[in-house]
Amino acid sequence: MAAAYIFVGIRHFLDPDFFLAIMPNYLPYHLEAVYVSGGFEILLGGMMLFEKSRWLGGWGLIALLIAVFPANLYLAQNIAAQEALNISQTAAIGRLPFQVLFIGLAYWHSKP
Repeated sequence: MAAAYIFVGIRHFLDPDFFLAIMPNYLPYHLEAVYVSGGFEILLGGMMLFEKSRWLGGWGLIALLIAVFPANLYLAQNIAAQEALNISQTAAIGRLPFQVLFIGLAYWHSKP
């Protein structure tokens, strides 16, 4: 799990356009938000590697997953975002419940 978050966090810096495509219009500072969320994914994913920081890293990931959920909702509702990511609306909607699974995994992994 830690490696997955670190990998995706790095992708925020290497391919920010991918993440910019799903930024809701009502949020300001799109590029900055992509970089900040990527930085937190790297940091919190790294924290999951160490027992002493795992609890805080897990709860940080839970907060991050909740914070980025509007982008996933936007993807499910916006045809332009779906086209930019080459994903169908059905697939975009199908991704939404996985946020609950990821929150559950972060919680499970946060336990000492």
